[in-house]
Amino acid sequence: MKITEGYMPFKEGQTYYRITGECKGDKKPLVLLHGGPGSTHNYFEVLDEVAERDDRALIMYDQIGCGNSYIEGHPEYFNAETWIEELMQLRVHLDLPEIHLMGQSWGGMQAIWYAIEYQPAGVKSYILSSTLSSAKLWEEEQHRRISYMETCYQDAFAKAEKTGNYEDNDYQKALDVFMSRHCMPTINDDSPECLTREKKSGAEAYLVGWGPNEFTPTGTLGGYEFTDRLCEIKMPCLITDGQRDLCSPFIAKTMYDRLPDAEWELFQYSRHLPFVEEREKYMDVLIRWMNKNDR
Repeated sequence: MKITEGYMPFKEGQTYYRITGECKGDKKPLVLLHGGPGSTHNYFEVLDEVAERDDRALIMYDQIGCGNSYIEGHPEYFNAETWIEELMQLRVHLDLPEIHLMGQSWGGMQAIWYAIEYQPAGVKSYILSSTLSSAKLWEEEQHRRISYMETCYQDAFAKAEKTGNYEDNDYQKALDVFMSRHCMPTINDDSPECLTREKKSGAEAYLVGWGPNEFTPTGTLGGYEFTDRLCEIKMPCLITDGQRDLCSPFIAKTMYDRLPDAEWELFQYSRHLPFVEEREKYMDVLIRWMNKNDR
């Protein structure tokens, strides 16, 4: 399978991109926006098979501030406007007039922001994977989930939020438990190489952009609120999330109820990465969706 890698000059740094496969016939490429901010493209490589099965190019990249697009000393870049500008420039750089756009977690926020505020031409459909339309609702849902945890973990979270000390050992232990329940599958030697590969995560991009953890949105994205404007997205949208996802079914339904042209696929056995934990089913759903909306 053909894989092309390259870099696009951007700001004071450069943006790394990776293209898997080629489009044939009327197939439109799929552009993927990773989460975080700062999580890198790596986990999207589990979807490489989609390119081969569906004769379609997959374009993934590391957003400025992480992975092969890492940069230091520029916290002013870590905001939605810069990351969306990067996406727009990449479409021009790679000549992508027509695409499907998939965003996971923060990437889905970016896709929603892009759709509503920029009204881009040529986006045939959006795939909103384990994402959100409201930072406030996201925060509320994570705290609801915390309220069901063991008392010792609840106390550790409450103490950290009160003191602002997110380095405390009890807090770190509680956070690990929370994230193992709702975010990442267990990574071991049997996991796909792209998940075990060493990467340079964008810790500063995450802290500046979002905040110290998933339930404290104090960064530049903290005011993200688009629920009441989802009705402005007229293109088809596919919502995907897992039963135990940080994107709870309630968050997913909140988006589904307000999008004019949407489908929703809930993955019963998944957390925040259903395309990893239920990969075969996810690829089937994704391929069906894109073929339905290529024209």
